[in-house]
Amino acid sequence: MSELIQVQDLEKEFRLGLTRKRVQAVRGISFAVPEREIFGFLGPNGAGKTTTIKILTGLIRPTRGQASLFGKPAGDPQARSRIGFLPENPYVYPYLTPFEFVTLCGRLSGLRGHSLRDRARQVLERTGVWYAADRPVRRLSKGMLQRTGLAAALVADPELLVLDEPMSGLDPVGRKEVKDLIVDERAQGRTVFFSTHILGDVESMCDRVTILRQGRIVVFGQLDALLRREVQRTSLVVRGANSELAQRLRSLGAAEDGSGRLRVEIEGRETLNELIRLAASGGAEIEEVTPRHETLEDLFVREAIAPREGATAEREPTVVSS
Repeated sequence: MSELIQVQDLEKEFRLGLTRKRVQAVRGISFAVPEREIFGFLGPNGAGKTTTIKILTGLIRPTRGQASLFGKPAGDPQARSRIGFLPENPYVYPYLTPFEFVTLCGRLSGLRGHSLRDRARQVLERTGVWYAADRPVRRLSKGMLQRTGLAAALVADPELLVLDEPMSGLDPVGRKEVKDLIVDERAQGRTVFFSTHILGDVESMCDRVTILRQGRIVVFGQLDALLRREVQRTSLVVRGANSELAQRLRSLGAAEDGSGRLRVEIEGRETLNELIRLAASGGAEIEEVTPRHETLEDLFVREAIAPREGATAEREPTVVSS
C-alpha cells in the first residue's frame, strides 16, 4: 500500500508580537499516511495540529523539513487539486446560499455546467443541507454551516479529504451522519485525514492515529496495536459491605453512590480475588464485576496530557509499525 502523505522532520516557528518572540508550533515531526485509510490526528489544544494541517494544504510554509502529498511538495497546485479541505472554522460567504457557495467552490475546482449543478445537489443531500440550500447562509445554524463547508470539501470528488474538527457544532444525529459519510468515503477508495477532540469517534473509525504533545509526536501507529486490549482494570460494585471490607475498598479509592453501594476500579487480579473473598465471607452482595479495557481516551490521557504535569524531559514516542 503506497503512502499518500509523507512528512519528514517538519518544523514550524512563528514570530509573535512586537518583540518577535519565537514560538515553535511544530518540532520535527515525521509520519506517513497510507492511501485508503482513515487517519486520526490528535492532540490537546496548542499541540500543533492545525499548523500541520495548514502546511499540508499549502496555506503556510514550514520553517524546516518536508511534507509531500501524492509524491509532490505540499502546496503544489497539482496536489492541492486532489484535496478536499474543511477548516476548523469554515468561512461561508453570508450573502450566498449553500447551493451558491458549493457551486462556487466547484467552479474554482474546474467543474462546469450540468455536472457541477448535479454534483452540488448530490453533496448537499449527503451532508443534510439540501432542504435549506436556497436560504442565505447568515440564517443557518453553526451546525448547518459546518455541513455546508463539508459539502464544499466534497464537491470536486477529491482523492484525499483533510478535515479539521469536522464534528464541531454538530448535534448527535449530525455527528453520526458525518461519521457514516467518512466511513463511506473510505469504502469508495478515498483517504481521510482528520483532526478532532471527540476520541470516541476516532476509536470507532480510524485505522491509524498520531498524537501530538507540545509540537512533538508522542504516539504513532495502528490503533488496534497501540491500545492495550488485555484487561487493565476491573470495576467492582459491592452492596452491604461490613466495616472491614468498606475500609479496604475506600483505601483503594472506592466511592459510595448514595444507595449504599461502593464502587471501585481495581488493578490486578490478586487484589480483585482478595476483595471478592472478603465480600463473600462478610455477607456482602457483589452486584457488578466488569472488566475495563484500555480506550483511546486512556492512551490520550497517559501520553498527551499527564506527562505535561511537572515533566519537561523529552521522551521517545510510542510507535507501532504495521
